Amino acid sequence: MAGKLRHIALSVPDPEKAARFYEEVFGLERVGVTDSVLASGVYLSDGYINLALLHYKTDEMAGMAQGRDFVGTHHFGFVVDDAAATKRRIERCGGAFFMDLPELKDTLYYEEKYRDPAGVIFDISEKGWVIAAP
Repeated sequence: MAGKLRHIALSVPDPEKAARFYEEVFGLERVGVTDSVLASGVYLSDGYINLALLHYKTDEMAGMAQGRDFVGTHHFGFVVDDAAATKRRIERCGGAFFMDLPELKDTLYYEEKYRDPAGVIFDISEKGWVIAAP
């Protein structure tokens, strides 16, 4: 039943510039890039956590009252064994489904987005996110 925290997403104005900073300062490894309908960005990892540095394409895709130009922690994600059972627990405890990206369902990057009772965005994924070898 326990989920494992494996993903943190930051909303940044320039994903490449942010990636270079975290690569040079902390030695994080670049494990992917994205340019989806949601956002453009770079994925980094320390071997345990996937750090997404994202620039959202629209206010709607950002999903936050602050809009696409917000800079800071946007959401985080948990790897779970059973997404359907986790969804039931989320809803039972006051959380609500927010969105998914149907075109990505068969990829490693597929996740379902939820809001907790306070409105904080988080993801669940059975496949997880790309990480560097520890």
